[in-house]
Amino acid sequence: MAITVREFGVTKSGEKASLYTMTNENGMRVSVSDYGATLVSVLVPDKAGQMADVVLGYDDVAEYEEKAGHFGATVGRNANRIAGAAFLLGGRRIQLSTAGGINNLHSGPDYYGKRFWEAQAEEGSLGSSVEFSLFSPDGDQGFPGNADITVVYTLTADNALMISYHGVCDQDTVMNMTNHSYFNLAGHDSGTVLDQEIWLDSDYFTAADEASIPTGEIRPVKGTPMDFTVPKPIGRDIGAEYDALIFGKGYDHNWVLKTDGEQKLVARLTDPVSGRVMEVYTDLPGVQIYTGNFVDTVGKNGAKYDARSGVCFETQYYPDSVNKPEFPSPVVKAGEEYDTVTVYKFL
Repeated sequence: MAITVREFGVTKSGEKASLYTMTNENGMRVSVSDYGATLVSVLVPDKAGQMADVVLGYDDVAEYEEKAGHFGATVGRNANRIAGAAFLLGGRRIQLSTAGGINNLHSGPDYYGKRFWEAQAEEGSLGSSVEFSLFSPDGDQGFPGNADITVVYTLTADNALMISYHGVCDQDTVMNMTNHSYFNLAGHDSGTVLDQEIWLDSDYFTAADEASIPTGEIRPVKGTPMDFTVPKPIGRDIGAEYDALIFGKGYDHNWVLKTDGEQKLVARLTDPVSGRVMEVYTDLPGVQIYTGNFVDTVGKNGAKYDARSGVCFETQYYPDSVNKPEFPSPVVKAGEEYDTVTVYKFL
């Protein structure tokens, strides 16, 4: 195992970013940046041993600063959407930014993925790790409480990328963090993921309205295009005349997981051509599958990224769960620890 560090460009304000690269004995390489605690690249072998970078991204920090899409970003304090950009907590109304709309998405516009984090690299019993730390003051993004947050990326000897999230706050607050990487197992520059196959250990999804705010209905997937209980190509049903797919212009929905707070295998992505497989493990109650329906940019090495060029597996509490008492709660009490781990394992 080994870790190297190099410069990753300069922001508009003149701040220098760094890129940390972890390499294991199999030659798998993972690069992360202190800008946004961002997952920049993941190089893994195919069935013939050929390496390819399987996450979408940009070449340097200037592009991450300038462009949208949340490629590889750490998202917090709250991932996904909050209806009306507001919620009640302890009898107090908490108002967030609407960022030009009526709802809040990914706690924007002052995103965690657009900030510098303190970084520390180390070798441990599980493998090479890079720990990113952020202090989020009371009122940051509108959320209550001073929060100390860490995100740790660990590359193991068996080709697993572990992302560990930890937070503690001096007031009751919301913590619901995720990673927003877009995966394409054929390679980040290979076109769409429509022929790649997804399996999900989920019998239900949270139905949502046209603004992607859950209605409160937990809808069975059986008999619908949302059913991935048997592996199928992403593109098989993505164009179906079905309300959820019409609203989202493709898959952009939260599936209900069977984790019960324990680390479990919840999803698998397979590329039949390269033979690459990625398994997703988490202890969280939901996962947002997003097929990059609005992606339109130029990424690493000049690659053109269009809609469906990658697929996200954003482990999370359900969207708008802070306003839905029937959903698992993302509220963390003052002094209590927020701890969760998501693993992307490559086979």
